[in-house]
Formats: sequence, C-alpha cells, structure tokens
Amino acid sequence: MFNLILFGAPGVGKGTQAKKLVEKYGWIHLSTGDLLREEIKHKTPLGLEADTIMKKGQLVPDEIVIGMIGSALDANPHAKGFLFDGFPRTVAQAEALDKLLTLKKSAISLVLALDVAEEELVRRLLLRGQESNRPDDKDETVIRARIREYENKTAPVAKYYAGQGKITHVPGEGSIEDIFDALSAHVNGKIGQAA
Repeated sequence: MFNLILFGAPGVGKGTQAKKLVEKYGWIHLSTGDLLREEIKHKTPLGLEADTIMKKGQLVPDEIVIGMIGSALDANPHAKGFLFDGFPRTVAQAEALDKLLTLKKSAISLVLALDVAEEELVRRLLLRGQESNRPDDKDETVIRARIREYENKTAPVAKYYAGQGKITHVPGEGSIEDIFDALSAHVNGKIGQAA
C-alpha cells in the first residue's frame, strides 16, 4: 500500500493536484476538509462545531479528525493506497496518524510539500472564494489568519517527516500540468525504490 501526504499551506493547489494523482494512481483521496464540509453541509453536530471553529480560521480538534481518518481506512481495506490532503496539520496529528497506520500494518510512503509564496496564496484563495462561495476564502483577514495558523502549527510537520527522510519539496507555482508532472516523477521514483 502506498500512502502519500500532499502537504502545503491553504491555496497551494493540494485539491487540484490530489484529484489528478488519485486518477493516475488509483488511490483513495482522504481530504479532511471535504469530509468536514460534508458534515457542515448536512448540519450534523460535528459539522456545526467544525463550522464555528473553521470560520475563526482555527483548526478542528485532533480526536475528531483522527476518528474520521480511522473510519475511512477501515471502510477501504483493499485500497492501493491513500492520498492524505490537508492532514496531518500538527505534529501531534502526524504522530497519531503514524500510530494509526502502524496498527493497520501500513505507513506513510512519501510526503510531497507544495511551496507557494504568501501573496500568491492570498490571491488564489480570494479568487477561489469568488468562484466557490466558500466563506473562509472571502475575507483576506481570515485568509492571512489561516496562513499564520499554518506557519505556526502545520509547517513543523514538514520537519517531523524530514526527520524520517520522507519529505520532498516541490515548487507549487507554474502550470497545473508542470506541477503534476513534478509530483508524479517523485511518486514514480518512490514506487520504483519500493518495487
């Protein structure tokens, strides 16, 4: 099983690239953001709580997210692998994910980090807010709070996986196809090593 984390700040293009990678490699796409938005859409208790937290630009508590991930892994026992998009967001989540995967006799194979300059992130997110009607992408103050939250709590996850020799940085600016080709080359290299 090949498990990939697609990593980077809000707006780097994780969702766009994840769709292409899942289509190419046949993995199951686990986007905690999508899972949470489904809960919000259906106005579940979890969704209502997550909505309040997300509107402030804060992160949803670990135990909620880990529970959703565990359920998704259990629901897909014959998967070729999983692509984690938007998770883990903290070192504690990364440690919890490693423990969860170890229990399921698996591990993270590769972490691909998309790197994009902050002003480009703000521009992309404001544009996405106009196109998708996502409230967390319409207010520049909230966007910048999310970027600060990412830098303070999520960026250290890159160091955690660097310590395991599992992270590769990929430039996230350029054409969607060029970025996809670069990501695919790293995946193919890792799959080739594992074969």
